[in-house]
Amino acid sequence: MLLLQQMIVLFIYMMMGYFCCKKGVLDEQNSKKISWIVVNLANPGLIISSAVNGDGEIGGRELAITFIAAIIMFAVLLVLAQVLPRLFRIAERDRGVYNIMTVFNNIGFMGFPVISAAFGNEALLYAAIFTLPFNVLIYTYGIYVISGKNDVEYISSGGNSGIQLGRIMNVGVITCLIATAVYLLQIPVPQFVKTTASGLSSLTAPLSMMVIGVSMTSIRMKELFMDVRMLLYSAVKLLLIPIAGTMIAQHFLENELLCAVIMIMLATPAASMTVMLAQQYDGNVETASRSVALTTLLSVVTIPVVSAIVF
Repeated sequence: MLLLQQMIVLFIYMMMGYFCCKKGVLDEQNSKKISWIVVNLANPGLIISSAVNGDGEIGGRELAITFIAAIIMFAVLLVLAQVLPRLFRIAERDRGVYNIMTVFNNIGFMGFPVISAAFGNEALLYAAIFTLPFNVLIYTYGIYVISGKNDVEYISSGGNSGIQLGRIMNVGVITCLIATAVYLLQIPVPQFVKTTASGLSSLTAPLSMMVIGVSMTSIRMKELFMDVRMLLYSAVKLLLIPIAGTMIAQHFLENELLCAVIMIMLATPAASMTVMLAQQYDGNVETASRSVALTTLLSVVTIPVVSAIVF
């Protein structure tokens, strides 16, 4: 019930962004600036807050298990990304988008706010670990799939569209490493840092969902729900994969909180980075935009459904 209420709150934030854009209060340029605030200030504040304001105690062993679980999760998703588009007979021009849609979920813009509200700061520290393999893969495998070329070819050609390995170590990953070190080493943190981190963390949910709402104004809703193939694919992504993945995790892991985090990591919609990669590396931007919009709308219902089934 708590998770359902939280998804309703996020949906309201999303609709606020949608209507603000329709009324001309927000536009795409404003949305990009707000995204910058979320990515570089609010989300890092949320991660730091989980380390310095948490009440629970997570040992190094639990965090190591979490990292291993994250690696296994992404490895399985990579395999599914090769199999599912072929099973659904996805057109060749769209296959790269569906591939990325399968592997990468919106763990930052939606996963973190949901986990923070539903399970607390302790769970958020587990979730932060998942950003490490996510960022490594999105800037390597993600670009490889969208572009159809590998990193070596880009770098050797001197092109600007190649992977900048420095982007892998972005603000999110660096913040995750700092938060983990602070937590494990019990480094004393001044109260003003705790208060600042807590204040920034409260911005994440409303701002991130409003950005998603703004992005949906460019999508025709009728056409969005008429794509039967994408609807079925989304059902597999948002229902079958998280239910099966969480049940398997529950079989091997005793930590119920970690299993809950894995559920959210799997049940969140397609990452907004899907669209950005398609734009930059000549992928099918229209299909990418529709996949993000459709899975985001559906996840408001599917995440509570998955939670009710597996817990």
